[in-house]
This record gives sequence, C-alpha cells and structure tokens, in this order.
Amino acid sequence: MERLSDKLLNWASILDDETLRQAERTASLDIVDPHVALMPDAHLGKGATVGSVLPTRAAIIPAAVGVDIGCGMIAVRTPWSVDEVRSRGSLAPLRGDIERNVPLSAGKYNKKLTETARKRVQELEAKADELGERVLHSVTTTAPNWAMQLGSLGSGNHFPPARTH
Repeated sequence: MERLSDKLLNWASILDDETLRQAERTASLDIVDPHVALMPDAHLGKGATVGSVLPTRAAIIPAAVGVDIGCGMIAVRTPWSVDEVRSRGSLAPLRGDIERNVPLSAGKYNKKLTETARKRVQELEAKADELGERVLHSVTTTAPNWAMQLGSLGSGNHFPPARTH
C-alpha cells in the first residue's frame, strides 16, 4: 500500500497519470471520509475512478462506479508461496483453469447468452419498458453490450485473455 496523500491510498502497482488525477479530484471532496482507496485494478472511469473504494460522510453517490458494468476483482490467499507455485512448472494450466471457471471477458468475447441470463435480460428489458424508453435508451447508449456482460466480470479490460502476468 502506498499513501499518496492524507485522503488517497493506493494498492495499484500500475497507475497512469489521468487515473491518478481523477482519484485525487475525488479524494479532495469534503464528503470523502476517511480516504479514497485505489484497488489493484484501478483505471480511468467516467466521473469516478473504476476500482476505487469511496467511503463518504453524509452522502450517497450511486453512480460512483466509473460506469464499468460488472467490474469485479478478487484476491485469494492460498497456502502456497510464489516459489512453490512456480516450482511446479508452467503457470499456463493454472491460468487456463481459472479462466474456464471465472466468467471473464463475456462482453467482448461472449457470443450467446445462457438460458438463465436470457431470462434475466428479458425481465430487465420489460422493467425498462415500464419505466419508459428513456431508461432503456440510456442503458443501451452507455453500455451497448450490457446483456452479454450480465453475470460476468464485464468485458475483461482488467485481465484480457491474451495478456500474460
């Protein structure tokens, strides 16, 4: 963890200048209490930094997610050290197992919906129809792949399949 200021903590190992400036602007808000925390997946968002924790005092900001539909990340502690894992050879099989078991990159690579996702999409579209065309237009304009990302970790911009770590 790196303390960037009294009100900005950073766990990201890679943080570009625009993302940092955006997070600094957010951290300077009077309602932030005690600080903004940037997670390892922090990146530039629309209004708010994606991958940030934004605790507030006497305020609720429902749109402070950076407009990153389905964005999700988790760190899991294992009983193995880095050396123990690497000593077993290539990490490719482990990565393959993880990718097969985590719904990754659905927005970009998914070509069809599961039956359960299709049912939920229909329910949400019906609800949008009840609320008026403005709601559906707003969602489809800002996130045209929303249906393909439903129930996934989004479009995979954090850890795309072609990238190695």
